[in-house]
Amino acid sequence: MTFVLALALMGTLAPRPASAEVTLGIGDKAPSLDIEHYIHETKEGFGKVTEFKKGKIYVVEFWATWCPPCIQSMPHLVELQNQYRGEGVQILSVSDEDLETVKEFLETNSAGEDEGEKTFGELTRAYTLTVDPDASVSEDYMLASGQNGIPASFLVGKTGLIEWIGHPMELDEPLAEVVSGTWDREEYKESMKRQEKLLAAMQKINQLAGSGQFEDAMKVVDKVLGEIEGDDPRTEMVRDQLINFRFNLRLDSGDKSDEVLAFFRKQIADAKGNAQQMTQFGYGLMSSMQQGTDPGPLAEEAMIAIAAEIEGAEDEVKPYMHVLLAQMNASMSKFDEAIAEQTKAVETSTDKQKERMQQMLEQLKEMATAEKEPAQDK
Repeated sequence: MTFVLALALMGTLAPRPASAEVTLGIGDKAPSLDIEHYIHETKEGFGKVTEFKKGKIYVVEFWATWCPPCIQSMPHLVELQNQYRGEGVQILSVSDEDLETVKEFLETNSAGEDEGEKTFGELTRAYTLTVDPDASVSEDYMLASGQNGIPASFLVGKTGLIEWIGHPMELDEPLAEVVSGTWDREEYKESMKRQEKLLAAMQKINQLAGSGQFEDAMKVVDKVLGEIEGDDPRTEMVRDQLINFRFNLRLDSGDKSDEVLAFFRKQIADAKGNAQQMTQFGYGLMSSMQQGTDPGPLAEEAMIAIAAEIEGAEDEVKPYMHVLLAQMNASMSKFDEAIAEQTKAVETSTDKQKERMQQMLEQLKEMATAEKEPAQDK
């Protein structure tokens, strides 16, 4: 469970810096744009942009046709552009793919194959969509700022300075405050520094835990907890996750004291009636078990709780809950039970899932056979 929760925590932080030296950050002058192709431009005179005009606000967003989160962000960018169109806000979305690839993508349907639905080209017509195959703009922004994942957006304020960097789905609040003139750039800059420091600490904790140095990892967690300041919701969330993480480290280290068991039993109790939450807990526990953790009675208790949620779960989730139970049983060498659960996973799967589920079933049967065979003399 250690690594699952560590990744979840790291997902709340700033993106990991790239290996190149970071030369662009919050409060720096936004680099000018040298974009090769404009697919379509926005209305009300919002066309090509080279230099950022004083008094206007820009969002420079990086995306690609192969990036599902980028595509999922498109409707949100449309909403934001329409919301702030009359307030001098222009959204420019930049892909470093070739023009033909992007044009082919824009001709596809944005909501399945039903007739009458919009293509991606029609959907994104609200904002400025561009293609920059030589990746010069990506180098000036993404590489220079140490961002190594898309989608990523840069909010350029009325004075041409970078006010905010982040995922476009988290753009609402900073954009609203930049528009209204209430955005505190310096506070956000300090917040980014704290997040980067926390991310570095989490990476160190993962390295220690990964090498079995659980006591040292917990000392780093305690140090980070003592340094966290503030009482805003985001800080509280990080603090709660770190406390959770510390209990996971204790369990991974072999600590099955009443205090540790009580902590996880409360999580199981809190997840009752929520199949998704119960499954998420189970997958974290299963991950730890596959890495060698013995959770003691928690394994059986969790499996009973997960099984109780299957009937009320959504149909597409049920196969994965059976897979979870199969994997947990297999981790305890209970292969008859594991095979029974994986068989149910196959039976409840859709046609697209069934082949993969069947492969997993065959793998379990092979593991069971190998387990029953007598050890060969060396």
